[in-house]
Amino acid sequence: MSSTLQHRGVVTRVEAQTVVVSVVAQSACAGCHAKGICGESGAERVIVVKTSNASEYSVGESVVVALQRQSMALVSVVWGYVVPLVVLLAVLFGSVSLGLSDGIAALSTILAVVIYYVGLYVARRVFERKIEFTIFKE
Repeated sequence: MSSTLQHRGVVTRVEAQTVVVSVVAQSACAGCHAKGICGESGAERVIVVKTSNASEYSVGESVVVALQRQSMALVSVVWGYVVPLVVLLAVLFGSVSLGLSDGIAALSTILAVVIYYVGLYVARRVFERKIEFTIFKE
């Protein structure tokens, strides 16, 4: 599994079919100048892993959480960064080409991106079903 995106973490809760893992950005992320852009700001994140063998894990245990398929990381990047950039540029150039003032063009661009991210938030359950994590002991 070395080619997949992996994070080390600690089990914080175990339920019937899920294991909740607390993940902190790795030390390699701490020195990266782009950590704020990719979302790895050093803050603790919680990842919920659905697994049929949740009873094998206990609170406080060190585990590794990984994406089941590498393509899931690419899908996340596209929906989180690429599509909003396309929306931003399309609305900005569309507004300017319609002859709107710079202020109105800027506001409409910001509004379009906000609407996009609100829509993405509303549809998060769809992505939770498509982007699945797996868990294994260290």
